[in-house]
Amino acid sequence: MKKIIILFLCLLTMQAFAQIEKPVHWKFASSRVSENRYAVSFAANIDSGWHVYSQFLKSGGPIPTSFKFDNIPGLRLVDKVTEKPAAKSGFDKSFEMTISYHEKQVVFTQIVETKDPSAKLTGSLTYMVCSAQKCLPPSDVDFTVALNGDTLQTAQTKTISTGNTASEKQKEPIKSNNDQDHSLLGIFIAGFLGGLAAFFLPCIYPMVPLTVSFFTKMSGPRSKGIRSAVIYGLSIIAIYVGLGLLITGIFGASALNEAASSAAFNLLFFAILLVFAFSFLGAFEITLPSFLVNKIDQKSEGGGWIGLFFMAFTLALVSFSCTGPLIGTLLVEAVSKGSYLGPAVGMFGFSFALALPFTMFAIFPSWLKGLPKSGGWLNSVKVCLGLLELALAFKYLTNVDLAYHWDLLSRDMFLVIWIIIFGVLAFYLFGKIRLSHDSEVGSLSIPRLVLGMVALGFTLYLVPGLLGAPLKGISGWLPPQSTQQFTLSAGGSPTSATPSKDRKYAGLFHAPDNIDAFYDYEEGIAYAKKVNKPVLLDFTGWSCTNCRKMEASVWSDAGVLKRLKNDYVLISLYVDDRTSLDESEKYTSKVSAKTIKTIGQKWSDLQQTQFNTNAQPFYVVLGPDGKQAAAPRAFDLDVKAYTDFLDKGIIAAGNKTVQN
Repeated sequence: MKKIIILFLCLLTMQAFAQIEKPVHWKFASSRVSENRYAVSFAANIDSGWHVYSQFLKSGGPIPTSFKFDNIPGLRLVDKVTEKPAAKSGFDKSFEMTISYHEKQVVFTQIVETKDPSAKLTGSLTYMVCSAQKCLPPSDVDFTVALNGDTLQTAQTKTISTGNTASEKQKEPIKSNNDQDHSLLGIFIAGFLGGLAAFFLPCIYPMVPLTVSFFTKMSGPRSKGIRSAVIYGLSIIAIYVGLGLLITGIFGASALNEAASSAAFNLLFFAILLVFAFSFLGAFEITLPSFLVNKIDQKSEGGGWIGLFFMAFTLALVSFSCTGPLIGTLLVEAVSKGSYLGPAVGMFGFSFALALPFTMFAIFPSWLKGLPKSGGWLNSVKVCLGLLELALAFKYLTNVDLAYHWDLLSRDMFLVIWIIIFGVLAFYLFGKIRLSHDSEVGSLSIPRLVLGMVALGFTLYLVPGLLGAPLKGISGWLPPQSTQQFTLSAGGSPTSATPSKDRKYAGLFHAPDNIDAFYDYEEGIAYAKKVNKPVLLDFTGWSCTNCRKMEASVWSDAGVLKRLKNDYVLISLYVDDRTSLDESEKYTSKVSAKTIKTIGQKWSDLQQTQFNTNAQPFYVVLGPDGKQAAAPRAFDLDVKAYTDFLDKGIIAAGNKTVQN
C-alpha cells in the first residue's frame, strides 16, 4: 500500500511538472459612471495558492501588473488604473525585498471618457503569477471591451510568457504578516542603532550634562523632575515619529514604492548620501536657519508641558548638523524598502535610542560620572559615520546601474571603491590618517583598536573579490558576478579561450566564470554537432534569483565548471529579455497563437513547445544529435547530483570515461 501511495504521488508530481499552468482567469466588463464616462474593469480570479503582483513594485524583483492602452481617437483615459482590494504586503526572501501582491481576486479599473457609447477600449495587460514554490513567466493578455453599459465581455486571453522577468523559479513562500514584521523590525533596529550613534556625536553628547542639570535643579519634589524628564524624552520621540509620518503622508505608500524603483530617485538618494557623507567628514555643515532655532528656543522658556516639548524641539534643531545626515540616510533606507510604515518606524527607533539616555541620566544623575569626557573622539565618531555613508551611497548607484543596464559600475570597480573606503576607515581608526578637524591621536583606546581591527579585517575580506571570489557573506550588496571584469576561476584549464564576442547576442548576455557560451539556440546546436559535444540548455533570465544561486553555488564547483568549459556547449536562453527580434525572425507561436516579437518571448515559447514547462531555472542535457540524454533538472543545489546529470550527456556524446 505504501509503495502504491508513493507511486501515485510521483505521478502527480510528474504531471504537475509537465503541465503548462494558467492559474489566473481574466474577465473584463464596462459600466457607465456618468454621462460621458465609463469604468472598465479587469477582474483577475486567481487559483488558490497563487498570487499576482500589484502595479507598484520596486525594480529588481517580480514584474508588476501593467496596462497598455491603444490610442483611440475620441477616447480619453481619466487618471490611472486603480486596484481593489488593497494589495497585501510581504517580505519575499528570494527577491530580498518587500513586495505587494493580490490573492484570490483583484479588480483593476480604468475610467475612460468618450461621447461615443459604441466605442471600444483596446490594448493589452502584462502580469506575473507566482506560488509558494515557483513563478511563471509574465503573460500578455490582449483585450477589447465595448463601452456599452453593463454588458460583460470576456476577452480572448491567449497568455504567453513575454519574458518580463526571469524570477520564474522555485522560491520561498511569502509570509505577509511575519515577514513584514521582520522587515519593519529591521528598520526599527537600524533606526535604533542610528540613534545610538547620534548620541555620541559632538553636537549632542556635550549637551547631556546641561540637560540633566536642568531637570535635577528644578524646584519642587524629585518626582517632578523625573516626570519632566520623561515628558522631555517622549517629546523627542513624538517629534521624530511625526517627521516619519509626515514623509509618508506627503508622498503616500504607492509613491514610496515608485520612488524606490525610479532611476531619478535612486540617483537623488546617491547624491544626498554623498552630501551627508562629506558633511560628516568636515567639508561643510548642514544647518538650519538661525531665526527658526531662536524662535523655537524662545517657546521652550514658556514652562509646563509645552515648554518641555519645545525644549526637545530645540534639541532636534540645534543638533541637526549632526543628526540630519543620519536621519536622511535612515529615511532613504526606509523609503527604499517600500514599506508604508517604514519612515515612522525608523524614526521611532532613532528617537527612542536618542531620548533614552537623556531620560535615564535625568532620573539617575549619578550615572553621569561614568561617562567619558567630551573630546576629539567625538569628531572621530562623526568621520567614521561619514565613511560608512559614503560606502552606502555607492550601493544606491549600483542599484540603478543594474536596473537600467548603464554598465557604470562593474563588480570590480565597486569592490575597489569599498576597499579604499574601508581601508581608509581602518587607517583612520589606527590614527594613521588625520583630517583637519581632528586632534592628534596619542594612544589607542581599546574600543578604537577593536573597531580598527574590524575595519581592516573587512577590507582584507573584500580583496579576494577582485579575483572573482564570490564573497557570499555580502553578495546581496555587490553587483552580480557576471559584471566581474577579471576573475581567477577554480575550474577549467588555464588556456581556456575567452568567450567569443562574434556570436549572436554576445553583446547582450554574459555567462558566469568566463564560460564560452552561446545565447542563440540554433547557433549553439549547430556548433555542438560540429564539435561533437553535448549541449546544456540553460533556460534562465536577468532577474532569476535561483538561477544566480545555481551559478554561484553549483556552477562554481571545480568539477562542474570544468565540465561546462571543456566538455559542453552551454546555450543560455534568457526568457525575460525585451530586445526586439528582427522582422524576419518574428513568428506566430503554435502554443499561444500570438506573434513572438522579443528574444525573451522566443526562448520562453521554445521552452513551452519542446519541454512543456515554463519555469526557471530549467536545465536540459542534449546529445550532439539533439536528443535528450537525461531527465531535465530545475533548482537543486546538490553539486554531486548536478555533476552526475552532466556526466550523462558526456557519455551520450561517446565519451564513455568521464574524468573528474
